[in-house]
Amino acid sequence: MGRPITIAIDAMGGDRAPSEIVAGALLAAEELGVEVLLVGHDEAVRPLLPAGALPEGVMLEHAPDLVTMDEEPAAAARTKKDSSLVRSATAVREGRAQAMVGAGNTGATMAAALLRMGRIRGIARPAIAVPIPVPGADHPQLLIDGGSTVDCAPEWLVQFASMGREYARTRLGVDQPTVGLLSNGEEPGKGDELRKKAFELLRDAPGFHGNVEGRDLMHGTVNVVVTDGFTGNVALKTLEGALRAAVNLVFGVLESTPEAREAGKVVTPLLLDAASVLDPDSTGGAVLLGVDGVCVISHGSSSARAVVNATRVAAECVDTDVVGRLKEAIRAR
Repeated sequence: MGRPITIAIDAMGGDRAPSEIVAGALLAAEELGVEVLLVGHDEAVRPLLPAGALPEGVMLEHAPDLVTMDEEPAAAARTKKDSSLVRSATAVREGRAQAMVGAGNTGATMAAALLRMGRIRGIARPAIAVPIPVPGADHPQLLIDGGSTVDCAPEWLVQFASMGREYARTRLGVDQPTVGLLSNGEEPGKGDELRKKAFELLRDAPGFHGNVEGRDLMHGTVNVVVTDGFTGNVALKTLEGALRAAVNLVFGVLESTPEAREAGKVVTPLLLDAASVLDPDSTGGAVLLGVDGVCVISHGSSSARAVVNATRVAAECVDTDVVGRLKEAIRAR
């Protein structure tokens, strides 16, 4: 058997760093059979280790600097070379790790991955592939781009579709992924100029279903939903807000009367179990596709369990050679 996969984890990134990130990294090393390279400030990380010592399968790289959530992403990635974020990406470039996981500044994570790992030849812009749960389905739906490239050319959306389709096939196990272009109507010709031009370029692409609408998210109409980073990010945040409002409404009703509270004793556990599929901690984070390395972006409020699941995604991307398969797909176009 070969050497275990090593995942570099930015210990200082995220709202609950470093405590939850370190706890998740330790669990990942224990549960997933991977080696973990914790990258962070030694004085902040060591007190969080069992008896101050590194467990088997866990390494620590001191990074004296930190990229905060409010910093300008590209500038921070360029100038803070000793930050935990940039050093995590550097570890992948140098081969000391095969993937990185970060829950901090999303823009800076993308910039660091792009600057340190480089782009896959033939890819104009990277894109964030975000898994969206589909209740009752075997696979999540994939939205690409979730916020990496705000202003897009039509040709870039075609590349996003190709990358998203290959990712769905390689890692999610969908044999023949279908692709939809997010627009304001299903009919051909709907949308702004970007979507109209992208539709024509995608018309004969493998698996292209046509236009889809916002209501198709979470319903599995297609496996991959393609859009620009601005629209994709707005759609994701809208979905998040709507789900939160729905949850508050349901549980508010269950607390509204004595009779409802009695019914809630039976219904609430069932609802919580059914809603677990919607928990962002269970999705494992989004993958930055188009860079020449594996970069998983976990959400800012990641818990220890979210870090474990993000590490699992990173390891699976390495195991299934997602980057290599993307390169093959781009060469074949």
